[in-house]
Amino acid sequence: MATSDRIRSLVTENEIVVFMKGEPAAPQCGFSAGVVKVLDAIGRPYIGIDVLNDPFLREGIKEYSDWPTLPQVYVRGEFVGGCDIVREMYASGELQALLGTQSA
Repeated sequence: MATSDRIRSLVTENEIVVFMKGEPAAPQCGFSAGVVKVLDAIGRPYIGIDVLNDPFLREGIKEYSDWPTLPQVYVRGEFVGGCDIVREMYASGELQALLGTQSA
């Protein structure tokens, strides 16, 4: 399976997907940890994909989204953004609205 097809499958078959450095239980960078913290606070299940073990996936996700950095968050197949965008959306309540959850 081509990397882009694999990415497309992951983001369309799961409601919330995070392409990150490390795993949700053990993020390997501060930005990935920030996204995990926000998503954990919202309390919705999500899939964390560790790109450190797969250089094709690590580069492929950047091409797929046309976004140069990690982590990358997808909701219902749509690219939402990276750490700063996700934090801003959470602070404003926009992320909770997108996910259909109440603000804490």
